[in-house]
Amino acid sequence: MMDAGIMEGEGGLDGIRMTWNSWPTTKLDANKIIIPIAISISPIRSHPDIQILPYTPLRCKTCSCILNPFSRVDFSVKIWICPFCFHRNQFPPNYSTMISDSHLPAELYPQFTTVEYSFPCQIPSSPVFLFVLDSCIINEELEFVKSAIKQAITLLPDNALVGFISFGTQVQVHELGFSDLSKVYVFRGNKEFSKEEILDQLGLTSFGQRAIVPQKGSGNSIDHQLNNNNNVVSINRFLLPASDCQYAIDLVLDELQPDQWPVEPGHRALRCTGVALNVAAGLVGACLPGTGARIIALVGGPCTEGSGKIVSKELSEPIRSHKDLDKDAAPHFYKAVKFYENLSKQLVSQGHVLDLFASAVDQVGVAEMKVVVEKTGGLVVLAESFGHPVFKDSFKRIFEDGEQSLGLSFNGTFEVNCSKDIKIQGIIGPCTSLEKKGSSCADMVIGQGNTTAWKLCGLDRSTSLTVFFDISSTSERLNSLETSNSQLYLQFQTNYQNPEGQQRLRVTTVTRKWVDSTANPEELLEGFDQETAAVIMARLTSLKMEEEEGFDATRWLDRSLIRLCSRFGDYRKDDPSSFILNPSLSIFPEFMFNLRRSQFIQVFNNSPDETAYFRMLLNRENVTNAVVMIQPSLIAYSFSAPPAPALLDVASIAADRILLLDSYFSVVVFHGMTIAQWRNMGYQNEPEHKAFSLLLQAPQEEAKLIIKDRFPVPRLVVCDQHGSQARFLLAKLNPSATYNTVQDVAAGSDIIFTDDVSLQVFFEHLQRLAVQS
Repeated sequence: MMDAGIMEGEGGLDGIRMTWNSWPTTKLDANKIIIPIAISISPIRSHPDIQILPYTPLRCKTCSCILNPFSRVDFSVKIWICPFCFHRNQFPPNYSTMISDSHLPAELYPQFTTVEYSFPCQIPSSPVFLFVLDSCIINEELEFVKSAIKQAITLLPDNALVGFISFGTQVQVHELGFSDLSKVYVFRGNKEFSKEEILDQLGLTSFGQRAIVPQKGSGNSIDHQLNNNNNVVSINRFLLPASDCQYAIDLVLDELQPDQWPVEPGHRALRCTGVALNVAAGLVGACLPGTGARIIALVGGPCTEGSGKIVSKELSEPIRSHKDLDKDAAPHFYKAVKFYENLSKQLVSQGHVLDLFASAVDQVGVAEMKVVVEKTGGLVVLAESFGHPVFKDSFKRIFEDGEQSLGLSFNGTFEVNCSKDIKIQGIIGPCTSLEKKGSSCADMVIGQGNTTAWKLCGLDRSTSLTVFFDISSTSERLNSLETSNSQLYLQFQTNYQNPEGQQRLRVTTVTRKWVDSTANPEELLEGFDQETAAVIMARLTSLKMEEEEGFDATRWLDRSLIRLCSRFGDYRKDDPSSFILNPSLSIFPEFMFNLRRSQFIQVFNNSPDETAYFRMLLNRENVTNAVVMIQPSLIAYSFSAPPAPALLDVASIAADRILLLDSYFSVVVFHGMTIAQWRNMGYQNEPEHKAFSLLLQAPQEEAKLIIKDRFPVPRLVVCDQHGSQARFLLAKLNPSATYNTVQDVAAGSDIIFTDDVSLQVFFEHLQRLAVQS
């Protein structure tokens, strides 16, 4: 069985979960197990047992791996042997004078497989927050977002630097440091600007650019400066410390009006989102090279002007749909994606992040902007309005500290080291390849591949990456299993700047066992993690749908599941009734059933923006959260029993029940018909019906707890049986009762109007196909 530490919580101390916790010995065997060998890792996830070590790590001189609990130590001659390359390294004097078998440094203790190094003697840098606000919105929406920004400024640390850009038909860069009057630099929205042109118009320059580190005692007046022909220009013209800018920001926001450019009848507002983001990237890149910065874009509609345009200004042209993209009938899409790809390269080279808050009933271009948000590790929130709790509460969360803090960090790099028979195929997640090629890079690439190191411009405590591995085709592992070297090793090094501006290095080293999967398939299966496998398959399928033209996702998932069950199931040939699945694999088919029906695979009735949003969150969240996206959880509340998990099935609906559905993006409180009638009659307000009042409150309280701990904040839907919003629940339930089986429905239950097959029928087909000769 798997070690307790492997499955503890969300990957225990290490924050790691693997599809297979025992690995096949050859490339051929790896291909036969169907589900890829992959891990989901949360690089800087917080854990109370992680040790902070205030000194520089000790690296192997050959492979640069860091000293870890799996290193063998010879205390007599003061050397340690690297488990990755087997090089013998001498301990330096500061180690060798102290180390003994009874006196070990923390990184050698077996329980500290994850440690974090804090580098001494460093001056913390100040984070930068540059707000980029869309002013082509109605006054009511503008007031909502102004209020949110004002609240955010009060939550920022005093030393954080703050800037402000507004845009509509044109881009306005506000000079906050000019206190005498409002001073604005204007850029035309229909013109392309190079970085040099932006700097020149702002009175800055990239020629001779240098960052001057603030000296101790400089307080909050942080004078990073640029030198151009002996003219010293302070960055404080555009970026002020949060402690000093409250008045200036309030003044700018109070004066800001909806875009005054006239909109002709039958036309959309002229909105130059792409140009505004390009100007913002130029500003933070010129002023603060190498410093953690976030561009926070608040967008209320589609880009119709200049670079990044997704639709024309004429309302007669609809915004692209999935059908348009499939038929190559979206004239602006690929040009916009190309623009944002180039912008992502600039931001990654600067180490800066783009966060996107899109609040509109219509699409705003999230599908096009996906590449720059994902490659810079930015946050994304999609809401209907700037006044909606999804936006307001999510926006507030990114600035809060304490228990609610997201732990926003900057300028990260992520490196993977592995045993010599293992190859790295790539990563799916919010990162960018650093193109550090090596002998451990696989020929077949998945996601960001052909490298052993990646850039994480922005990361937080919940950021998750999926790393795919392969076995070397020249592996001779099978012949050496009888020897003592039957373990494989992986090390993950994450270098990042924490929210306090300090540089940290998180090192996680794990080991797993090689298994001869041909001779011992049961031993291989014991290490199978069904939840992680479902999430990895969802991420891989989403990637294939985006990258491979004409890819049939449902067919590919079905074939993979049939092959897996045929490989590991217990059955007699051509006898479906004899089919039995190992408990380690028993719930995986249900995950695949729900994945086939999920918003990640079935894009019908979702816009390209919504699909991009769902997939971005799927790729960056940990396994526990991603499983809820694929297969929502359902809890039943009734008088007859305490709250308990219920089957995700339409049969769980009853007239005297309340159901609480958590599908990650929305939380639904569903009242049965009788419960809704009693509530409408006000029984909960009468003293003799106190139990009914408590029954109504229980799911609401649980929903609040779910919402409190989640980012982005999910949409709360409170609905009744047969009501219009009951669709939020019915769409997620197994259709065991449809309009074709109405005679079998229990009284007070419900039916689903669909032709989709039920889980039972799906499993019957799976059994029949898996046992075929």
